[in-house]
Amino acid sequence: MAEIKSTLELAMERTKKITISEREKEEIRQKELQEKAKGLFHRYREGHVPLNELQKEIERMDGKTSALVKELLLSRWIDGLSLRDQDERLIKGIEWLKDGRMEGVRERFHHLFFQYQEEVQKAKHDVRTRLEEDLRREGIEGSAIEPNVEGSSLWRETFEKLDHLHGEKLEKIRKELRDL
Repeated sequence: MAEIKSTLELAMERTKKITISEREKEEIRQKELQEKAKGLFHRYREGHVPLNELQKEIERMDGKTSALVKELLLSRWIDGLSLRDQDERLIKGIEWLKDGRMEGVRERFHHLFFQYQEEVQKAKHDVRTRLEEDLRREGIEGSAIEPNVEGSSLWRETFEKLDHLHGEKLEKIRKELRDL
């Protein structure tokens, strides 16, 4: 009786003679580790897995793999810090990977975050007031009038300036975290 082979078996037979170099194996391994770190990053950031579970998962890896995944996660978490979202999960993850050595960086980040948020709100209020005044000068006014602050060019210019100014400060904090 003839043997029926699966597609996988046929493919494996055809590729038996093909070998890959050590460099190619290492590249494949690096890609796999990057994908693993990316998956862990997203699962943790989105709240699908708590930090202690993430720690256990990484501890189950061999030493070299664990160290590389931690390095990749740290880089992603630092890059993920944003002034638009206060992501305490990222700070806790960074703190874990830095063995608690944050040397006041956490406080500086929080201070910068709240300062940025306050300035954005104040700028929004100022732009709204200015847009309302412009509309009044054109004879458009009333309680039903609601200017589109975020759609205005004035807001985009103001926001870009704030973002740039505070973005430089955030980048200094990121650099400091990398250097710890």
